[in-house]
Amino acid sequence: MTDAVKLPLNALRAFEAVAAHLSFTGAAQSLQVTTAAVSSHIKALEAYLETPLFVRHSRRVRLTPQGARLLPGVQRGLNELIRAVDQLRQDRTSGQLNISLLGAFLQKWLLPRLSDFHGRHPEIDLRFSASSELVDFMQTDFHAAVRYGSGEWPDLTAERMLDDWVFPVASPALVATLGPIETLGDLHKYPLLDSASEPWAHWLRRVGGDTTRVEHGPVLDDSAAVLAAAEQGQGLALARWSLVAGDLAAGRLVRPMMQSVRQDHAYYFVAPAHHFELPKVRRFRDWLKEVCRQFPPPEGERLEPS
Repeated sequence: MTDAVKLPLNALRAFEAVAAHLSFTGAAQSLQVTTAAVSSHIKALEAYLETPLFVRHSRRVRLTPQGARLLPGVQRGLNELIRAVDQLRQDRTSGQLNISLLGAFLQKWLLPRLSDFHGRHPEIDLRFSASSELVDFMQTDFHAAVRYGSGEWPDLTAERMLDDWVFPVASPALVATLGPIETLGDLHKYPLLDSASEPWAHWLRRVGGDTTRVEHGPVLDDSAAVLAAAEQGQGLALARWSLVAGDLAAGRLVRPMMQSVRQDHAYYFVAPAHHFELPKVRRFRDWLKEVCRQFPPPEGERLEPS
C-alpha cells in the first residue's frame, strides 16, 4: 500500500477546518459532525505525523509551527481534489461530447436538426468526426458513434435508431428529357450512377429487375457525392431516403419511379455499455431516438426485407 493510499483524508479535512475556524466546535459545525469526532481526527493525524499541530487553550486553539507549515499544502491538495471531482462530475453531464458518424448522414440528415438539440441541451458541446471506420473506444476519446449496418459490433452495445429505404432519384431536367420510369425496363433509358454503398445489382435483385446490366464509369464511394452527381444530371442514382429527403423536398432531385426497397441495415447508436451510463451520452441518445421516430417513411411502394 502506497503512502498516498494511507493518507488520512478525513483527518486532513478536519485539520483544515479547525485551522480555518481556530475552533474545534466551529470546525465540527462546518463539517456537520460532532466536536468529539473532529478532536479524534486531529489526535489521529498528530499521531500519524508524530508532531503536535495545535496548541489547545480552554476554548481556543492556535496552530503550532508544524501545523502552520502543513496547512498550505493541505489546502492546495484539498482544493485540487475538489476541482478534480467536480470536473469529473461535470464531464459526465455536460461539456464536450465526441460522436463519430458517417459524413453523409451528418451533412444530409443530422445537421438540419441539431438546433433543436442545442436548444434543449446548451450545456453539451457536440463534437463530430466523420468516418465510416470502426471506432476504437479504448484508444480514442469518442463517447459514441452512429453507424449504418446490421447492428452487430463486437464488444459494443448498439441501439437501432432509424430504418431506411432505397429508391432511384435523378435531376428534374434529366427526367424531363428521358421521361418517367413506368416499368423496370424503362431503366435502360437512363445512365446509372454506380455507388459502392448502394449497388444497383442488389436493388434490382430485390425488385425483380435485370441484374446483368454493366455500367462503365466511376464508382462513387460517398453517398453525398452520388447525390451531387445525380443533381448535376449525370444519371440515375440509388438514394437512401434519410439522405435524399431534403433534396426531394427542395426540388433538387425527383423520383422518376415510386418503387422503394426497405433495407435490412439501419442506423444504430453504438458505444461501449458503460458509456451509456454517462448522462450526456444518454441525453444525446434519447434526443436522437426521438427525432428518428418523428422522421416518416417515404411514400410509394415499400418492400419488406426478404
